[in-house]
Amino acid sequence: MKHSKHWLCVGLGFVLFIAASEEVRSQQSQMPENPITLVREGMNQKDALKINEAIFQAIGFGNTFMVTTSEGNVIIDTSLVSRAPQHLKLLKAVSQAPIKYIILTHGHGDHTGGIALWKEPDTKIIAQKNFAEFLHYQTRLAGFFALRNAAQFSLPRPVVSDWAGNYGAKILPNILFDDKYEFTLGGVKFEILSTPGETPDHLTVWIPKYKAAFTGDNYYGSFPNIYTLRGTQPRWALDYINSLNKVLALKPELVIPSHGRAIVGNAEITKRLTQYRDAIQYVHDETVKGMNTGKDVFTLMNEIKLPKSLDIGESYGKLSWSIRGIYDGYAGYFDLNPATMYEKSASSVYADVVKLAGGADAITKLAQEKLAAGQAIETLHLTDMVLTGEPTNRKALETRLKALELLVAKCSNTNERGWLDYSISETKKRLIN
Repeated sequence: MKHSKHWLCVGLGFVLFIAASEEVRSQQSQMPENPITLVREGMNQKDALKINEAIFQAIGFGNTFMVTTSEGNVIIDTSLVSRAPQHLKLLKAVSQAPIKYIILTHGHGDHTGGIALWKEPDTKIIAQKNFAEFLHYQTRLAGFFALRNAAQFSLPRPVVSDWAGNYGAKILPNILFDDKYEFTLGGVKFEILSTPGETPDHLTVWIPKYKAAFTGDNYYGSFPNIYTLRGTQPRWALDYINSLNKVLALKPELVIPSHGRAIVGNAEITKRLTQYRDAIQYVHDETVKGMNTGKDVFTLMNEIKLPKSLDIGESYGKLSWSIRGIYDGYAGYFDLNPATMYEKSASSVYADVVKLAGGADAITKLAQEKLAAGQAIETLHLTDMVLTGEPTNRKALETRLKALELLVAKCSNTNERGWLDYSISETKKRLIN
């Protein structure tokens, strides 16, 4: 179960770091070549990145931060199990002082994996009160997430032990707060604020002395993962908006996200976070307006586009997935079509449709025509019909593979790329077998 917990929920809004540098600069994120790049980020880091005289960063698939004080140190997030030893070495090279507090911005595995390495006998671990239920949720669905996390991030699928039950997670934080928690260490005040968004237990760490806000995964260099393909509870767009407003009201000079580099200067911070907030607001409001006028979710997924002034990129989260996440989060799955009330899926009649259309060869030929016209998604739908009845149909598998490869060639989103790569791998296995 150890390794499965490591990948329970690597839910990230991840940003590719441009180049290792000792100088803290605000940088726009770039699309990595593939999801493996995300996992390897920071592996060659030789020294901790100095953000200011007291704040240091270890870069990874989830950053780890150390805040030094005259009475001991505070760790903010602990990265993945696999990366935590490197982060410990980098940051301990800066200071060997006792670890007085560990603060977890939320319960995803890329933030909690190194707790055991950092925790000392007197270390206090702080999380928002929803952390416990969020970890129970992830553990409750460990088997479900095992395949999905591995597929999305191009990782080996972990072995999952027997179901742990509804409340089987081990809850390590010993301080759980509701709206706000404060402490002072070495004359430095830490204010910890509930800021739900990426998760219901999400928090922001505010250090007034440095005007620094650690924002976890509520901001990164792409439209956010309001819905993530690996599966998630609803992530409420209005929570993101309210939490970003809370951070903006602090008037920070440093915003330090858990993925990516620090943003320096209030003017740049205000520009970036305001644009990010307004992009989320626009997509939310246009979705809700469309729902109220009776438009279906697929119509809205096709229609809603960000104005140029709010285009923050889709290298991680994607508008269409988020629109559907908002729609289904508010209304659930039922689309007024009586057929969807029942336990038979549309695929239950695919074999009949194939037969009526003249057989697998006829449908596959149509799929090949669609592919030749550049209609890769339609090709996938048609090959789905054939492969439902004939799972080993070679022509259909070969056509499907070409459609997936065409989609990869056009892909500019890390999560989309992860799922396409996974589907290509699975299709190739079927062709070999």
